[in-house]
Amino acid sequence: MTAMNEPPRRLPFTRLWVPTLILLTLSPQPEAFGQVKPRARDLGIPFEGRPGPLNAITDVKGVLVGHVTLNRGEGESAVRTGVTTVLPVGRSFDRRVPAGWFTLNGNGEITGTAWLEESGFLEGPAMITNTHSVGVVRDAVVRWGVIHFPGTETFSLPVVAETYDGLLNDINGFHVRAEHAYQAIEIARAGGVPEGNVGGGTGMVAYEFKGGIGTSSRVVTIGGKEFTLGVLVQSNYGRREQLRVAGVPVGREIPDLMPTRPKKKDGSIIVIIATEAPLLPHQLKRLSRRVSLGLGRNGSISMNSSGDLFVAFSTALPRPLAYVWGNPT
Repeated sequence: MTAMNEPPRRLPFTRLWVPTLILLTLSPQPEAFGQVKPRARDLGIPFEGRPGPLNAITDVKGVLVGHVTLNRGEGESAVRTGVTTVLPVGRSFDRRVPAGWFTLNGNGEITGTAWLEESGFLEGPAMITNTHSVGVVRDAVVRWGVIHFPGTETFSLPVVAETYDGLLNDINGFHVRAEHAYQAIEIARAGGVPEGNVGGGTGMVAYEFKGGIGTSSRVVTIGGKEFTLGVLVQSNYGRREQLRVAGVPVGREIPDLMPTRPKKKDGSIIVIIATEAPLLPHQLKRLSRRVSLGLGRNGSISMNSSGDLFVAFSTALPRPLAYVWGNPT
């Protein structure tokens, strides 16, 4: 009898641990195309913990998510890419939120992390795209801030992350443009979050299945109070034989389902964590480290060519922009 025929093993749930929150997007979610498919929990996979109403990062009040998807053409010139944005406190951009970040393996990029580490704040949106489009998205966010908030330095050092979609996307065609970053910010919304082949995740691969954007949330009780912790991932990492689902080594049981176009790189994952729990920057850095445990439970070994980069923020203790910059007016 194989492991696939055995009942899934139960794993302990620990308060504010991210491991139970990492939702792998192993197949496209056509919600972005006007259809709806069941999510993993709907299929009976025994993930632990209590999700929020949407089981999404937008269960954290004030958080908005926007996707711009570029999906056209076929063959070597196919365009399968885009931009995803997470707005911590809506579109007002009159506040910074406490934040921390962690790199499990640094073969990847998140711009703006030097100032995030130094200041302890996330300023403006967090953007995710493909590896070769980080620069254009970063510049677009700076320009968007200059246009909409003249006289402020809030958007000078934006947080822009990437994973590599060159297997499915004409990545050297530089198809992501500034207007796509603008649009992602403008259309970001609360509510259900489209997953899979959307936004920055359009051309991504996870464990040699189709990967992309995934999201989840958990509600935890600490000191008699309930808090929500939400996660959004851009998943583009792992080899098939490493895949584990709810403790079961699924990847080893399905070698016959290997793709006809094997991966050329081990890939990466970007994780954005949001919570309304009143955590300070050093605590949010600790929280972002916990993502590493979640990846390990999914079978990842953080290969040398994988960029495993995580950002966590709290919406509980925002600070006015003028206060942070030392200008009380």
